Amino acid sequence: PPQPPQEEPSWGPHRLALLVPFRERFEELLAFVPYMHRFLSKKRIRHRIFILNQVDHFRFNRASLINVGFLESGNDTDYIAMHDVDLLPLNEHLDYSFPEAGPFHVASPELHPLYHYKTYVGGILLLTKQHYELCNGMSNRFWGWGREDDEFYRRIKGAGLQVRRPSGITTGYETFQHLHDPAWRKRDQKRIAAQKQEQFKVDREGGLNNVRYRIESRTDLSVAGAPCTVLNILLDCDTNETPWCTFG
Repeated sequence: PPQPPQEEPSWGPHRLALLVPFRERFEELLAFVPYMHRFLSKKRIRHRIFILNQVDHFRFNRASLINVGFLESGNDTDYIAMHDVDLLPLNEHLDYSFPEAGPFHVASPELHPLYHYKTYVGGILLLTKQHYELCNGMSNRFWGWGREDDEFYRRIKGAGLQVRRPSGITTGYETFQHLHDPAWRKRDQKRIAAQKQEQFKVDREGGLNNVRYRIESRTDLSVAGAPCTVLNILLDCDTNETPWCTFG
C-alpha cells in the first residue's frame, strides 16, 4: 500500500507517544505497527510508536511497561496512548488528538468487542503527560494478566480527572478489530491467595516514582515502511513485596 506522508508542522504542535506493552506476539506486532502508522498519519496525528518489550523472566506487567514507556518516551512527545497490540481501530472518526480536557478512553465499553462495564478504561486510553504524572502513573503491583486498568480508573478519579469517551460513533462492537486468539494465546490469569486480595486495593504509594527497570537495548525499526522504536525492558521485582511476580 502507498506510504502515508511524513508528518508536517501543519499537523499541529502536539505529538503522541503510542505506548504498546508487548511480549512474544510478533504476528500481531507485524500487523499493528504499519496499520497504526497509516491510521494516525491519515488523521494528521504526529506520533512515535514505542514497543515496550518485556525481556525478563518475571510475569507480564503491563502497567510497569507503560510507566517505563512514559519515562523513556522523550521530551518531543506531550501525550500518550496506552494501546493494546491486539486492538486495531476500524472507524476513522475515532479521536486520537491531544486530550486536553482529561483522559480520553478510545476503546469505550459500548465499543470494545469484549469489555462492557462502565468503569472500564483498558484497551486504548489517551492522557496528557501532565495528567499521567498527576496520577503517579500506574501501579507496579499487577503481575500477570488483568486488573491494572481497574486500579488506574481509581487513580484517575482520585486525581480529580474525568474520563471522556467517544460520541457519535455508530459502528458499535464493529468499531475495532480484535486480533487476539484465546485458543492460541493463553493469558496468564493465575492468582495466588495474596494476589487475589491485593488486586482489589488501591496502591497509594507506588507508580512512576518507584518502577524498577533497566533498558537492555533501544532499537529504531521499520515495519513495512512504518517506523517504531523497540525498547527491550528488564523489569525488577521485590519478591518480598509482590511474591506473585514469579511463575513459581
